[in-house]
Amino acid sequence: MHVIVTGGSSGIGLAVAKLYAARGARVSLLARDMGRLEAARAQIAALPGVDGAFIRTAAVDVGSAGQTMEAVKLCEASFGPCDILIASAGIVEPCAFDAMPESVFDEQISINVLGTANAVRSVYKGMKSRRDGRIMMISSGAALIGIFGYTAYCASKSALEGFAEALSAEAGASGVKISICFPPDTMTPQYRREISLRPREAEILMGSVKPWSAEAVAAKIVHGLDRGKQRIHFGFSLTALAFFGPLIKPPLLWWFSRKTRKIFGEEGDLGLADTAEQGFDSDK
Repeated sequence: MHVIVTGGSSGIGLAVAKLYAARGARVSLLARDMGRLEAARAQIAALPGVDGAFIRTAAVDVGSAGQTMEAVKLCEASFGPCDILIASAGIVEPCAFDAMPESVFDEQISINVLGTANAVRSVYKGMKSRRDGRIMMISSGAALIGIFGYTAYCASKSALEGFAEALSAEAGASGVKISICFPPDTMTPQYRREISLRPREAEILMGSVKPWSAEAVAAKIVHGLDRGKQRIHFGFSLTALAFFGPLIKPPLLWWFSRKTRKIFGEEGDLGLADTAEQGFDSDK
């Protein structure tokens, strides 16, 4: 079995790659930074029972269709056709829309949406011809509700849901299985940087929920793929949003609007607002 993982040098992608490598799969890791790729390769090769010869790396910007296609061809030349694609490459740069540079917005769309599409395009035709293959797109809980400061990220991760659903309709008769998952905050190097940039307004909505470990998220993803699940959700809150979003989001967003108005000056200074809301916050 050959598993290709984009964004495989760290975080969820690396954790998924470790699980498949431990099963004896041939694993190809794609990411932008060769140094981090080699460090990831060394981590996987050090796992008990893993043969380092069955791990391949390729430095590539998945935002480039040509680079991605060429990298996948090289990986398949080494390890055979791709059986499972994990499209995990992604980037998040929280910032209010009117303060976000165009380049920052565009990069998130390029990596998160076009990067996923480029990876899928690189393996999809071959999977269809063999009438076999699995594709997992890594979306986010941010695809389920709009979050202050996450305009580009929410847009890009929401787009993946539509892409996966439409592609699944096209792939249904070909034997290729399309899946998507919506992870919560996950403790990764990128998450640590994201937290340092996250606006206070976003914290109001997202609360102080403890992030999942990359290993826990990866285990749920792999288990879901084993069971042939098309959609994978994490935790009660995100699952409720996924299934009951039209009912849950209007009052939640109304509460968020009311909360931010109080905190940021429309109804008094910050100290008074915090005191007025103290009963709610104590339940977090």
